[in-house]
Amino acid sequence: MLLVIDIGNTNIVFGVFDENKLLNHWRLSTVIQKTVDEYAILLNSLLSIEKIRLDRIDAAIISCVVPPLLIPFDILCRKYVGIRPLIVGPGIKTGMPILYENPQEVGADRIVNAVAAYEKHKKALIVVDFGTATTFDYITPKGEYVGGAIAPGIMISLEALFERASKLPRVELVKPKSLVGKNTIHAMQSGIIYGYVGLVDGIVRRMKEEVKTDPHVIGTGGLSGLMYRESGAIDEVDEFITLNGLKILYEKNKDYHKFK
Repeated sequence: MLLVIDIGNTNIVFGVFDENKLLNHWRLSTVIQKTVDEYAILLNSLLSIEKIRLDRIDAAIISCVVPPLLIPFDILCRKYVGIRPLIVGPGIKTGMPILYENPQEVGADRIVNAVAAYEKHKKALIVVDFGTATTFDYITPKGEYVGGAIAPGIMISLEALFERASKLPRVELVKPKSLVGKNTIHAMQSGIIYGYVGLVDGIVRRMKEEVKTDPHVIGTGGLSGLMYRESGAIDEVDEFITLNGLKILYEKNKDYHKFK
């Protein structure tokens, strides 16, 4: 079995594959202060609930955009799973040319998403990931990663509004009954949700105009479902694009990794 781990700024997502089947996945809050042992206990508990034994896992791959957590999770895999994990980073074989000015600046999750999306569709693509930041990544019809755009995430903007405007409350992120809010809470919900719909639709439209192709647009990340229902730019939502991308990268590198 393959353990895939995606460490993001807000959440850590675990998944377990048996051959090509994703058996299950779990999402935890990212807490830098947690120890290796604490994360190991959480992981083992989650696996136990699904009756997946830790000793049945014989491979692991990690994507991480939180540098202080990379070594702890490497230790976790070695100490508790008994395997050396493959790390997504410089030197890993992706099968995708990276046309960024400095390829090492591209977040591991963005490359993982791009590889998975192109493997599935084999055409020009824009991947919109609604995570801590909202990222837009363009992949050419030839399968080249070009670059994209990075905007503050939806929850970051919502929290900033609460923290910096003394009279505004913290609100739940749900769609209001109408765009014209008749109270402060509905007005804030309207501004955040429809403001982000405008951001997504506007960036995707301008990106399509610039690249002069007709890319298929994939949404992913925790709030992609909400945005998909309101946006006219997103063609589909792929909840598991990052986990599938990690599996694909492991398959591309497993033989080399064995002898490294």
